[in-house]
Amino acid sequence: MTEQKKQNQTIDRRKPELLVPASSLEVLKTAVNYGADAVYIGGEAFGLRAKAKNFSMEEIREGIQYAHAHKRKVYITANILAHNEDLEGAEAYFGELKEAAPDALIISDPGMFTIAKRICPEIEIHISTQANNTNYMTYQFWYEQGAKRVVSARELSLKEIKEIREHIPEEMEIESFMHGAMCISYSGRCLLSNYFTGRDANQGACTHPCRWKYAIMEETRPGEYLPVYENERGTFLFNSKDLCMIEYIPEMVEAGIDSFKIEGRMKTALYVAAVARTYRKAIDDYFESEEKYRENMPWYLEEISKCTYRQFTTGFYFGKPDADAQIYDNNTYIKEYTYLGITGESAEDGYFRLEQKNKFSVGEEIEIMKTSGDNVFTQVLSIRAEDGSDQDSAPHPQQRLQVKLSVNPVPGDILRVRCEIPD
Repeated sequence: MTEQKKQNQTIDRRKPELLVPASSLEVLKTAVNYGADAVYIGGEAFGLRAKAKNFSMEEIREGIQYAHAHKRKVYITANILAHNEDLEGAEAYFGELKEAAPDALIISDPGMFTIAKRICPEIEIHISTQANNTNYMTYQFWYEQGAKRVVSARELSLKEIKEIREHIPEEMEIESFMHGAMCISYSGRCLLSNYFTGRDANQGACTHPCRWKYAIMEETRPGEYLPVYENERGTFLFNSKDLCMIEYIPEMVEAGIDSFKIEGRMKTALYVAAVARTYRKAIDDYFESEEKYRENMPWYLEEISKCTYRQFTTGFYFGKPDADAQIYDNNTYIKEYTYLGITGESAEDGYFRLEQKNKFSVGEEIEIMKTSGDNVFTQVLSIRAEDGSDQDSAPHPQQRLQVKLSVNPVPGDILRVRCEIPD
Protein backbone atom coordinates (compact mmCIF):
# COMPACT_ATOMS: atom_id res chain seq x y z
CA MET A 1 0.00 0.00 0.00
CA THR A 2 1.34 3.44 -0.88
CA GLU A 3 2.10 6.04 1.78
CA GLN A 4 -0.60 8.31 0.30
CA LYS A 5 -3.25 5.59 0.61
CA LYS A 6 -2.24 4.96 4.22
CA GLN A 7 -2.50 8.68 4.93
CA ASN A 8 -5.93 8.92 3.28
CA GLN A 9 -7.18 6.01 5.37
CA THR A 10 -5.96 7.74 8.54
CA ILE A 11 -7.77 10.94 7.58
CA ASP A 12 -10.99 9.02 6.80
CA ARG A 13 -11.16 7.43 10.25
CA ARG A 14 -12.79 9.28 13.11
CA LYS A 15 -10.33 11.14 15.27
CA PRO A 16 -10.66 9.61 18.74
CA GLU A 17 -11.72 11.64 21.72
CA LEU A 18 -9.11 12.14 24.46
CA LEU A 19 -10.93 11.44 27.75
CA VAL A 20 -9.10 12.53 30.90
CA PRO A 21 -9.96 12.06 34.61
CA ALA A 22 -10.28 14.80 37.21
CA SER A 23 -10.33 14.54 40.99
CA SER A 24 -11.24 18.16 41.67
CA LEU A 25 -12.42 21.35 39.99
CA GLU A 26 -8.81 22.55 39.73
CA VAL A 27 -7.78 19.33 37.98
CA LEU A 28 -10.79 19.49 35.65
CA LYS A 29 -9.72 22.93 34.49
CA THR A 30 -6.16 21.66 34.06
CA ALA A 31 -7.37 18.73 31.92
CA VAL A 32 -9.34 21.10 29.69
CA ASN A 33 -6.44 23.56 29.39
CA TYR A 34 -3.90 20.83 28.57
CA GLY A 35 -5.79 19.16 25.75
CA ALA A 36 -8.64 16.91 26.91
CA ASP A 37 -11.66 16.65 24.63
CA ALA A 38 -13.74 15.38 27.56
CA VAL A 39 -13.28 14.96 31.31
CA TYR A 40 -14.84 12.34 33.56
CA ILE A 41 -15.49 13.10 37.21
CA GLY A 42 -17.26 11.63 40.22
CA GLY A 43 -19.84 13.24 42.46
CA GLU A 44 -19.94 12.67 46.21
CA ALA A 45 -21.96 9.48 45.77
CA PHE A 46 -22.37 6.45 43.48
CA GLY A 47 -18.91 6.57 41.88
CA LEU A 48 -16.07 4.08 42.29
CA ARG A 49 -13.52 6.44 43.83
CA ALA A 50 -14.82 7.15 47.33
CA LYS A 51 -11.30 8.12 48.49
CA ALA A 52 -10.95 10.76 45.79
CA LYS A 53 -11.85 14.35 46.64
CA ASN A 54 -14.82 14.16 44.27
CA PHE A 55 -17.15 16.98 43.32
CA SER A 56 -19.95 18.67 45.21
CA MET A 57 -23.02 19.44 43.14
CA GLU A 58 -21.97 23.08 43.04
CA GLU A 59 -18.53 22.09 41.73
CA ILE A 60 -20.12 19.77 39.16
CA ARG A 61 -22.13 22.68 37.81
CA GLU A 62 -19.10 24.98 37.71
CA GLY A 63 -16.96 22.30 36.05
CA ILE A 64 -19.56 21.65 33.37
CA GLN A 65 -19.89 25.37 32.70
CA TYR A 66 -16.10 25.73 32.39
CA ALA A 67 -15.79 22.74 30.05
CA HIS A 68 -18.71 23.80 27.88
CA ALA A 69 -17.30 27.34 27.62
CA HIS A 70 -14.17 25.71 26.12
CA LYS A 71 -16.26 23.38 23.91
CA ARG A 72 -15.32 20.31 25.97
CA LYS A 73 -17.51 17.62 27.53
CA VAL A 74 -18.00 16.31 31.07
CA TYR A 75 -19.08 12.78 31.97
CA ILE A 76 -20.22 11.84 35.50
CA THR A 77 -19.45 8.41 36.98
CA ALA A 78 -22.29 6.61 38.73
CA ASN A 79 -20.84 3.14 38.24
CA ILE A 80 -21.21 1.41 41.60
CA LEU A 81 -22.83 -2.02 41.71
CA ALA A 82 -25.88 -0.81 43.63
CA HIS A 83 -27.57 -2.44 46.63
CA ASN A 84 -31.24 -1.94 47.52
CA GLU A 85 -30.46 0.90 49.91
CA ASP A 86 -28.70 2.82 47.11
CA LEU A 87 -31.68 3.06 44.79
CA GLU A 88 -33.74 5.73 46.54
CA GLY A 89 -30.72 8.03 46.80
CA ALA A 90 -29.92 7.40 43.15
CA GLU A 91 -33.34 8.75 42.15
CA ALA A 92 -32.63 12.05 43.91
CA TYR A 93 -29.03 12.20 42.64
CA PHE A 94 -29.97 11.74 38.99
CA GLY A 95 -32.62 14.41 39.46
CA GLU A 96 -29.89 16.86 40.54
CA LEU A 97 -27.63 15.82 37.67
CA LYS A 98 -30.48 16.42 35.23
CA GLU A 99 -30.34 20.11 36.19
CA ALA A 100 -26.53 20.23 35.94
CA ALA A 101 -26.71 18.78 32.40
CA PRO A 102 -23.51 16.75 32.01
CA ASP A 103 -22.83 15.28 28.58
CA ALA A 104 -23.05 11.67 29.75
CA LEU A 105 -23.43 9.38 32.75
CA ILE A 106 -21.09 6.40 33.16
CA ILE A 107 -23.07 3.47 34.60
CA SER A 108 -22.49 -0.26 35.08
CA ASP A 109 -25.52 -1.47 37.05
CA PRO A 110 -28.76 -2.21 35.11
CA GLY A 111 -30.84 -0.85 37.99
CA MET A 112 -28.94 2.43 38.00
CA PHE A 113 -29.21 2.49 34.19
CA THR A 114 -33.01 2.12 34.40
CA ILE A 115 -33.34 4.96 36.92
CA ALA A 116 -31.06 7.29 34.96
CA LYS A 117 -32.85 6.60 31.68
CA ARG A 118 -36.23 7.36 33.28
CA ILE A 119 -35.21 10.52 35.14
CA CYS A 120 -32.86 12.13 32.63
CA PRO A 121 -33.45 10.53 29.21
CA GLU A 122 -31.85 13.50 27.45
CA ILE A 123 -28.40 12.67 28.93
CA GLU A 124 -26.29 10.06 27.13
CA ILE A 125 -25.49 6.89 29.06
CA HIS A 126 -22.10 5.21 28.70
CA ILE A 127 -21.66 1.68 30.03
CA SER A 128 -18.72 1.36 32.43
CA THR A 129 -15.94 -1.21 32.08
CA GLN A 130 -17.29 -2.61 35.39
CA ALA A 131 -20.12 -4.19 33.38
CA ASN A 132 -17.67 -6.73 31.86
CA ASN A 133 -18.15 -5.75 28.22
CA THR A 134 -16.26 -8.49 26.40
CA ASN A 135 -18.26 -9.32 23.25
CA TYR A 136 -20.27 -7.64 20.50
CA MET A 137 -23.58 -9.16 21.65
CA THR A 138 -23.15 -7.28 24.93
CA TYR A 139 -22.55 -4.07 23.01
CA GLN A 140 -25.64 -4.69 20.88
CA PHE A 141 -27.70 -5.37 24.00
CA TRP A 142 -26.73 -2.06 25.60
CA TYR A 143 -27.29 -0.20 22.32
CA GLU A 144 -30.82 -1.59 22.13
CA GLN A 145 -31.42 -0.39 25.70
CA GLY A 146 -30.42 3.12 24.67
CA ALA A 147 -26.73 3.36 25.57
CA LYS A 148 -24.62 5.55 23.29
CA ARG A 149 -21.22 4.14 24.26
CA VAL A 150 -19.69 1.08 25.91
CA VAL A 151 -16.32 1.02 27.66
CA SER A 152 -14.43 -2.10 26.64
CA ALA A 153 -13.26 -4.55 29.28
CA ARG A 154 -9.53 -4.21 29.90
CA GLU A 155 -9.13 -7.91 29.15
CA LEU A 156 -9.85 -7.45 25.44
CA SER A 157 -7.22 -7.52 22.72
CA LEU A 158 -7.19 -5.04 19.85
CA LYS A 159 -8.22 -7.90 17.56
CA GLU A 160 -11.32 -8.52 19.69
CA ILE A 161 -12.18 -4.81 19.81
CA LYS A 162 -11.91 -4.62 16.03
CA GLU A 163 -14.30 -7.58 15.74
CA ILE A 164 -16.74 -5.79 18.05
CA ARG A 165 -16.55 -2.67 15.87
CA GLU A 166 -17.42 -4.76 12.81
CA HIS A 167 -20.58 -6.14 14.47
CA ILE A 168 -22.12 -3.01 16.05
CA PRO A 169 -23.85 0.04 14.55
CA GLU A 170 -21.49 2.68 13.20
CA GLU A 171 -22.97 5.36 15.45
CA MET A 172 -22.32 3.32 18.60
CA GLU A 173 -19.10 4.35 20.30
CA ILE A 174 -16.29 2.26 21.81
CA GLU A 175 -14.25 3.70 24.66
CA SER A 176 -11.02 1.95 25.71
CA PHE A 177 -8.35 2.60 28.30
CA MET A 178 -5.18 4.09 26.84
CA HIS A 179 -3.05 4.85 29.88
CA GLY A 180 -2.91 4.33 33.63
CA ALA A 181 -3.08 1.80 36.45
CA MET A 182 -4.22 -1.74 35.71
CA CYS A 183 -6.48 -3.63 38.13
CA ILE A 184 -5.59 -7.21 39.00
CA SER A 185 -9.28 -8.22 39.11
CA TYR A 186 -11.50 -8.95 36.12
CA SER A 187 -12.83 -5.63 34.79
CA GLY A 188 -11.99 -4.08 38.14
CA ARG A 189 -14.57 -6.13 40.06
CA CYS A 190 -12.43 -6.86 43.10
CA LEU A 191 -13.32 -8.83 46.25
CA LEU A 192 -9.99 -8.54 48.08
CA SER A 193 -10.63 -5.12 49.60
CA ASN A 194 -14.00 -6.12 51.05
CA TYR A 195 -12.61 -9.43 52.35
CA PHE A 196 -9.61 -7.91 54.12
CA THR A 197 -10.97 -4.57 55.30
CA GLY A 198 -14.74 -4.55 54.90
CA ARG A 199 -14.44 -1.77 52.31
CA ASP A 200 -16.17 -2.77 49.08
CA ALA A 201 -14.29 -1.88 45.88
CA ASN A 202 -17.55 -2.28 43.95
CA GLN A 203 -19.08 0.43 46.13
CA GLY A 204 -16.18 2.83 45.56
CA ALA A 205 -14.12 2.11 48.69
CA CYS A 206 -11.15 0.12 47.35
CA THR A 207 -8.10 -0.04 49.64
CA HIS A 208 -5.85 -1.33 46.80
CA PRO A 209 -4.82 -4.63 48.43
CA CYS A 210 -3.35 -5.66 45.06
CA ARG A 211 -0.35 -3.47 45.99
CA TRP A 212 0.31 -5.21 49.34
CA LYS A 213 3.05 -7.73 50.08
CA TYR A 214 1.98 -11.40 50.30
CA ALA A 215 3.30 -14.79 51.41
CA ILE A 216 1.87 -18.28 50.74
CA MET A 217 0.61 -20.98 53.14
CA GLU A 218 0.49 -24.72 52.41
CA GLU A 219 -2.95 -26.25 53.11
CA THR A 220 -1.77 -28.85 55.64
CA ARG A 221 0.41 -26.36 57.55
CA PRO A 222 -2.05 -23.70 58.76
CA GLY A 223 -0.38 -20.66 60.25
CA GLU A 224 3.00 -21.46 58.67
CA TYR A 225 3.64 -18.63 56.26
CA LEU A 226 6.20 -19.15 53.52
CA PRO A 227 7.65 -15.95 52.07
CA VAL A 228 8.11 -15.79 48.31
CA TYR A 229 11.37 -13.93 47.87
CA GLU A 230 12.33 -11.81 44.90
CA ASN A 231 14.57 -9.85 47.24
CA GLU A 232 14.74 -8.96 50.93
CA ARG A 233 11.51 -6.95 50.70
CA GLY A 234 9.34 -9.88 49.62
CA THR A 235 7.11 -10.28 46.59
CA PHE A 236 4.15 -8.23 45.44
CA LEU A 237 2.14 -10.89 43.61
CA PHE A 238 -0.67 -8.70 42.23
CA ASN A 239 1.21 -5.49 41.47
CA SER A 240 0.66 -4.78 37.77
CA LYS A 241 2.64 -2.33 35.70
CA ASP A 242 0.76 0.67 34.32
CA LEU A 243 -0.82 0.66 30.87
CA CYS A 244 0.78 2.92 28.24
CA MET A 245 -0.28 2.84 24.58
CA ILE A 246 1.39 6.05 23.37
CA GLU A 247 3.43 4.00 20.87
CA TYR A 248 0.37 2.27 19.41
CA ILE A 249 -2.05 5.03 18.45
CA PRO A 250 -2.26 3.73 14.83
CA GLU A 251 -3.30 0.29 16.07
CA MET A 252 -5.89 1.78 18.48
CA VAL A 253 -7.37 3.88 15.66
CA GLU A 254 -7.36 0.90 13.29
CA ALA A 255 -9.34 -1.12 15.85
CA GLY A 256 -12.16 1.44 15.62
CA ILE A 257 -11.91 2.94 19.12
CA ASP A 258 -13.76 6.26 19.45
CA SER A 259 -12.49 7.42 22.84
CA PHE A 260 -9.02 7.02 24.37
CA LYS A 261 -9.49 6.90 28.13
CA ILE A 262 -6.85 7.88 30.68
CA GLU A 263 -7.13 6.25 34.12
CA GLY A 264 -6.48 8.26 37.28
CA ARG A 265 -9.33 10.01 39.10
CA MET A 266 -7.11 10.27 42.21
CA LYS A 267 -4.12 11.82 40.42
CA THR A 268 -2.65 15.31 40.76
CA ALA A 269 -2.96 18.18 38.31
CA LEU A 270 0.68 17.56 37.31
CA TYR A 271 -0.10 13.97 36.28
CA VAL A 272 -3.22 15.01 34.39
CA ALA A 273 -1.44 17.87 32.62
CA ALA A 274 1.53 15.71 31.61
CA VAL A 275 -0.56 12.83 30.29
CA ALA A 276 -3.20 14.98 28.59
CA ARG A 277 -0.65 17.21 26.89
CA THR A 278 1.44 14.28 25.65
CA TYR A 279 -1.46 12.23 24.27
CA ARG A 280 -3.02 15.37 22.76
CA LYS A 281 0.12 16.05 20.76
CA ALA A 282 0.56 12.39 19.79
CA ILE A 283 -3.01 12.07 18.50
CA ASP A 284 -2.86 15.37 16.63
CA ASP A 285 0.53 14.54 15.13
CA TYR A 286 -0.68 11.15 13.93
CA PHE A 287 -3.73 12.64 12.23
CA GLU A 288 -1.49 15.22 10.58
CA SER A 289 0.91 12.56 9.34
CA GLU A 290 2.17 9.22 10.58
CA GLU A 291 5.71 10.32 9.74
CA LYS A 292 5.43 13.26 12.14
CA TYR A 293 4.02 10.95 14.83
CA ARG A 294 6.96 8.54 14.44
CA GLU A 295 9.51 11.37 14.44
CA ASN A 296 8.13 12.82 17.68
CA MET A 297 7.97 9.49 19.52
CA PRO A 298 11.11 10.18 21.62
CA TRP A 299 9.45 13.37 22.93
CA TYR A 300 6.23 11.53 23.83
CA LEU A 301 8.13 8.81 25.69
CA GLU A 302 10.28 11.31 27.54
CA GLU A 303 7.30 13.45 28.60
CA ILE A 304 5.05 10.56 29.61
CA SER A 305 7.78 9.29 31.94
CA LYS A 306 7.81 12.63 33.79
CA CYS A 307 4.56 11.82 35.58
CA THR A 308 4.29 9.28 38.39
CA TYR A 309 4.01 5.69 37.12
CA ARG A 310 4.80 2.02 37.83
CA GLN A 311 6.77 1.06 34.71
CA PHE A 312 4.74 0.39 31.56
CA THR A 313 2.93 -2.47 29.83
CA THR A 314 0.55 -2.82 26.87
CA GLY A 315 -1.88 -4.83 29.01
CA PHE A 316 -4.08 -7.28 27.08
CA TYR A 317 -4.07 -5.41 23.78
CA PHE A 318 -1.60 -7.74 22.05
CA GLY A 319 -2.55 -10.93 23.85
CA LYS A 320 -2.62 -12.10 27.44
CA PRO A 321 0.09 -10.49 29.59
CA ASP A 322 2.94 -12.63 30.85
CA ALA A 323 5.11 -12.34 33.96
CA ASP A 324 6.77 -9.21 32.58
CA ALA A 325 3.55 -7.25 33.12
CA GLN A 326 3.94 -7.52 36.91
CA ILE A 327 6.30 -5.80 39.36
CA TYR A 328 7.33 -8.28 42.05
CA ASP A 329 9.99 -6.51 44.11
CA ASN A 330 8.23 -3.33 45.27
CA ASN A 331 4.95 -1.42 45.21
CA THR A 332 6.35 2.07 44.76
CA TYR A 333 5.89 4.51 41.91
CA ILE A 334 8.63 5.96 39.75
CA LYS A 335 8.54 9.70 40.37
CA GLU A 336 10.81 12.01 38.38
CA TYR A 337 9.11 15.35 39.09
CA THR A 338 7.47 17.05 42.05
CA TYR A 339 4.33 19.14 41.58
CA LEU A 340 4.65 22.71 42.90
CA GLY A 341 1.34 24.25 41.87
CA ILE A 342 -0.70 26.01 39.20
CA THR A 343 0.04 29.65 38.51
CA GLY A 344 -2.71 32.11 39.34
CA GLU A 345 -3.40 35.71 38.42
CA SER A 346 -0.68 38.35 38.33
CA ALA A 347 -0.02 40.42 41.42
CA GLU A 348 1.91 43.69 41.56
CA ASP A 349 5.66 44.11 40.85
CA GLY A 350 5.93 41.08 38.55
CA TYR A 351 4.67 38.57 41.13
CA PHE A 352 1.96 35.99 40.48
CA ARG A 353 -0.31 34.17 42.90
CA LEU A 354 0.23 30.50 43.75
CA GLU A 355 -1.27 27.93 46.10
CA GLN A 356 1.81 25.87 46.80
CA LYS A 357 1.65 22.04 46.74
CA ASN A 358 5.23 21.02 47.63
CA LYS A 359 8.34 22.73 48.93
CA PHE A 360 10.57 24.93 46.78
CA SER A 361 13.06 27.67 47.60
CA VAL A 362 14.40 31.02 46.42
CA GLY A 363 17.27 30.47 43.99
CA GLU A 364 16.02 27.05 42.89
CA GLU A 365 15.65 26.22 39.20
CA ILE A 366 12.16 24.93 38.40
CA GLU A 367 10.20 24.20 35.23
CA ILE A 368 7.10 25.79 33.72
CA MET A 369 4.91 23.32 31.80
CA LYS A 370 3.17 25.22 29.01
CA THR A 371 -0.04 24.01 27.38
CA SER A 372 1.74 24.36 24.02
CA GLY A 373 4.09 21.48 24.87
CA ASP A 374 7.06 23.68 25.75
CA ASN A 375 8.94 23.26 29.02
CA VAL A 376 10.56 26.49 30.20
CA PHE A 377 13.28 26.50 32.84
CA THR A 378 13.19 29.42 35.24
CA GLN A 379 14.71 30.53 38.54
CA VAL A 380 12.75 31.40 41.67
CA LEU A 381 13.69 35.03 42.40
CA SER A 382 11.44 35.78 45.34
CA ILE A 383 8.69 34.29 47.51
CA ARG A 384 6.42 36.22 49.81
CA ALA A 385 3.46 35.34 52.01
CA GLU A 386 -0.02 36.78 51.65
CA ASP A 387 0.85 39.47 54.18
CA GLY A 388 3.78 40.60 52.02
CA SER A 389 6.57 39.20 54.20
CA ASP A 390 9.52 37.61 52.38
CA GLN A 391 10.24 33.88 52.66
CA ASP A 392 13.39 31.92 51.77
CA SER A 393 11.29 28.85 50.93
CA ALA A 394 7.72 27.58 50.70
CA PRO A 395 7.64 24.51 52.99
CA HIS A 396 3.92 24.37 53.87
CA PRO A 397 1.50 22.71 51.41
CA GLN A 398 -1.51 24.78 50.34
CA GLN A 399 0.08 28.02 51.54
CA ARG A 400 -1.09 30.96 49.44
CA LEU A 401 1.93 32.83 48.12
CA GLN A 402 3.14 35.46 45.72
CA VAL A 403 6.11 34.33 43.64
CA LYS A 404 8.44 36.05 41.19
CA LEU A 405 10.32 34.02 38.56
CA SER A 406 13.01 34.93 36.05
CA VAL A 407 10.52 33.98 33.29
CA ASN A 408 6.95 35.21 33.71
CA PRO A 409 4.30 32.44 33.53
CA VAL A 410 0.69 32.88 32.44
CA PRO A 411 -2.27 31.87 34.60
CA GLY A 412 -2.88 28.13 34.44
CA ASP A 413 0.74 27.09 33.84
CA ILE A 414 1.96 24.08 35.84
CA LEU A 415 5.11 24.44 37.94
CA ARG A 416 7.25 21.38 38.66
CA VAL A 417 10.79 20.55 39.78
CA ARG A 418 12.89 17.51 38.96
CA CYS A 419 13.38 15.07 41.83
CA GLU A 420 16.72 13.77 42.95
CA ILE A 421 16.83 10.28 41.41
CA PRO A 422 18.84 7.80 43.54
CA ASP A 423 21.58 5.84 41.78
